[in-house]
Amino acid sequence: MAVKLRLKRMGSKKKPFYRVVAADSRSPRDGKVIEEIGTYNPVTNPAEVKIDRELAMKWLSNGAQPTDTVRDLFKGEGLLKEFHEQKMTKKESK
Repeated sequence: MAVKLRLKRMGSKKKPFYRVVAADSRSPRDGKVIEEIGTYNPVTNPAEVKIDRELAMKWLSNGAQPTDTVRDLFKGEGLLKEFHEQKMTKKESK
């Protein structure tokens, strides 16, 4: 089963609100999810992003692939850099 970290759209028409979720890549965008990782509200100025760092790191280390938008959100929060550094320290210790 290929797991993707992606956005699940919530909210009403013209007022989007997204949940960052881990989901099977074959399930529909707003379908069944495995776990909720955080939220993203693009309507506020500046956009509000809340991500559970531990859950995000767990899914990234288990091989989940983030979509382009989620990758950008993680990059803005500094999660990808942290994940890369964690991965490099594991390689060096071996």
